[in-house]
Amino acid sequence: MKAIGITANLHKAEALEVAKKLIELCNAYDLKVYLTVECASLLGKSDMGYSMHEIAEMSDILVVLGGDGTLLKVAREFVTADIPILGVNLGHIGFLAEIEMSDLEQSLERILKGDYEVEERLMLSSQVIRNGEVVASFHSLNDMVVSKGPFSRIIMLEAYVNDQLLETYPGDGVIVASPTGSTAYSLSAGGPIVNPTLKVLIVTPICPHMLHHRSVIISEKEVVHIKVFTQQAEVILTVDGQHGFQLKNNDEIIIQKSEHSTRLVKVSDVNFYALLHRKLRER
Repeated sequence: MKAIGITANLHKAEALEVAKKLIELCNAYDLKVYLTVECASLLGKSDMGYSMHEIAEMSDILVVLGGDGTLLKVAREFVTADIPILGVNLGHIGFLAEIEMSDLEQSLERILKGDYEVEERLMLSSQVIRNGEVVASFHSLNDMVVSKGPFSRIIMLEAYVNDQLLETYPGDGVIVASPTGSTAYSLSAGGPIVNPTLKVLIVTPICPHMLHHRSVIISEKEVVHIKVFTQQAEVILTVDGQHGFQLKNNDEIIIQKSEHSTRLVKVSDVNFYALLHRKLRER
């Protein structure tokens, strides 16, 4: 371990202070530190600022200061980089940010000793096909959601798995989630909780206008194909709840396992089921 990259959610008041503390710790262990340009500028350390591509190339681990939302964003931004990501939680207890601020020094020591694991998380990729051409493509760690816009109108979607019709969904939309995303929007829509290390996809309808519609879990090797049949309502493809793309009638969305994955550094002794128990008690 020779170098650490740092990126932060600079909208969180404590982010810069935690970044300063982390830089001091890295200096004490003779580790090189590479910051995002914006973070470096705000810290008055412009000489330590680098592009995301450069950080990915030069760092052994990327430390993300923020919450689950920050980590989701960073996972997409570094999607082509084969770099392990360590999340430091600056918000509420989540499922992705691995450690708390109070555990920062102890966790860094464990990492330097090699006392950590890297967990591979399946990512999703999607393409929007319009009039036979690819007009947009995305990657996500949590989910891809095809849903209605702000007005209360039912939309009609057809979902296929490997070109076989799965179901026609009249309702508010359809979520295709990764195992990591099974505890996010999909769970709120009645989907199953899936161990995040499994290699599957979860298809969950949103407020379906029929009683028999349920979630379906499919293999990582299978491809979901969603067709939009809605002229009177706005339809949007949302990526990880953070990025939206306007869809049109007759658009087709192809969603499948991405060729890339997110590699999360695990140093906490709290496993997924203990964390799940704690989160479910909060709900």
